[in-house]
Amino acid sequence: MTENPAVMSGKRGLIMGVANDHSIAWGIAAMLHKHGAELAFTYQGEAFERRVRPLAQSVGAKAIVPCDVEDETSMHSAFDAVAKAFNGHIDFVVHAIAYSDKEELKGRYLNTTKSNFARSMAISCYSFTEVARLALPYMSKGGSLITLTYEGSSRVMPNYNVMGVAKAALEASVRYLAVDLGPQNIRVNAVSPGPMRTLAGSAIGSARATFKLTAQHSPLRRNASLEEVGGAALFLLSDLGAGVTGEIVRVDSGFHVLGMPNPADVNGTGGGNGDA
Repeated sequence: MTENPAVMSGKRGLIMGVANDHSIAWGIAAMLHKHGAELAFTYQGEAFERRVRPLAQSVGAKAIVPCDVEDETSMHSAFDAVAKAFNGHIDFVVHAIAYSDKEELKGRYLNTTKSNFARSMAISCYSFTEVARLALPYMSKGGSLITLTYEGSSRVMPNYNVMGVAKAALEASVRYLAVDLGPQNIRVNAVSPGPMRTLAGSAIGSARATFKLTAQHSPLRRNASLEEVGGAALFLLSDLGAGVTGEIVRVDSGFHVLGMPNPADVNGTGGGNGDA
């Protein structure tokens, strides 16, 4: 099949959550730009602006605006500014925003504090619902929303702790929003990458060990790349994914299918099916 480099031609969308050029949100943005999308970006605070602005400018961003998802006024202002830059219409939004106190992404979930639990849920989960609500008036012709999740939502991952609970709630939100917005021809999905070398991922205790283990034992014997995650997002945000909503699309080299690694591989004795 011949590649169509303009599969996103004429589509305008907002990228929320770029931290630097290694972030998943940037991998998605770069892929969308490559295929013809017009983009706008949000950032939180001056430190992130210094990182985001040059990246956004490199892809000809139509708007680069501040946005704090804990501040309703900031959220409304951001969407108003982006909609104005796009002449009142937004085709898609990429939500790549999550937070937890990194000191609570070590050890046991049992020790999660009430305050960090509430803030983690508000930023990592509820903000996506608010994003959907704010985007709705500007999606009169339909649209597509995606967020980012992780396998720690359904299986216990070392040190992922409250983020696993927040991602489980986020995935439930995807399903409910898909039903709510389906009649307006707005699709809602999540992409679930495997471990990646990102700023956010580095905050999780034993991140390097997790990255190494999944690369060694996933069916493809490697971790997924930013470009591959971007490709999945491209599918969901373009008309290629027109019939897909309420879905969690995993881009983890197949690691999620494992019940456990092959003991022979763990022990370093080679492949094979082992005893029946």
